[in-house]
Amino acid sequence: MAHLDTEALNAGLDHIRASPPDNGTVEMIVSRPDVGAREVLEGCELRVGEGLVGDNYVARGSRETDDGSAHPEAQLNLMMSRSVDLCADGDRERWPLAGDQLLVDLDLGEANLAIGTRLELGTAIIEVSAKPHNGCAKFSERFGIDAARWVNHDKSLRLRGINAMVVQSGTVKAGDKISKITG
Repeated sequence: MAHLDTEALNAGLDHIRASPPDNGTVEMIVSRPDVGAREVLEGCELRVGEGLVGDNYVARGSRETDDGSAHPEAQLNLMMSRSVDLCADGDRERWPLAGDQLLVDLDLGEANLAIGTRLELGTAIIEVSAKPHNGCAKFSERFGIDAARWVNHDKSLRLRGINAMVVQSGTVKAGDKISKITG
């Protein structure tokens, strides 16, 4: 499969920068029940300490923790739908390959969402964690080396997305609003 080059990806930056700063939308929910497996969901439950119920986050664990347990700041991965759509060359069927559970139309950049910002989606509340979310070898295989470099080139834009933690359990459906909690 042909992948977009850096020039084509850069041409889409204005569209990505136009993502709503608040009152965005949950565009797609993807569970990863097993390594390499993806299941697009109409709705899901987000649970404190577990992330997306049915996802392999807890069972998979992490190489970044001393005991191999799941990294507490990486319960959820969010990516801007406009960014993944560009990397997937407009093919929505390829969005789940990014490996993120929540694909959202919301500006995830540092200037808009500081670490610790809380977001309400459905009846759940999540918090932006300090753990960076970077493109990896799998992302490169699925979307091309240019896309992997491109999503990592300007960390402040967070084109690859963010990690988050569930701070209030609840349910979320595709199409739900995602909003910053103020005050």
